[in-house]
Amino acid sequence: VQLQASGGGLVQAGDSLRLSCAVSGRRSSTLSIGWFRQAPGKEREFVAAIKSNGDSTYHADSVKGRFTMSRDNAKNTVYLQMNSLKSEDTAVYYCSADPALITSSLFNAERYRYWGQGTLVTVSS
Repeated sequence: VQLQASGGGLVQAGDSLRLSCAVSGRRSSTLSIGWFRQAPGKEREFVAAIKSNGDSTYHADSVKGRFTMSRDNAKNTVYLQMNSLKSEDTAVYYCSADPALITSSLFNAERYRYWGQGTLVTVSS
């Protein structure tokens, strides 16, 4: 399984971005996929996740109401729509995947087997 994250960039506070994570090597619908981010000097943190074989999504409290994760099975791609961006959203965003995660494991980066290369999101205030 390979993951290719894209869509990052430099935006102003209040703007929107949509990140994409293209999956190859396996049907994305059979994978639980997570978005994590890591800001300079900070640990990697959970952002959002979508469970395999369904559309159940989970979002961190810090992004709830602003970020929305979705999947397009026909394109084998998952998305992270980010609205009302804040300077504290600045980070490298990573998508990750695993075929066999229970719900409680979705929030733990160490549980994911596959990782993409990351895409940088910079929000200027």
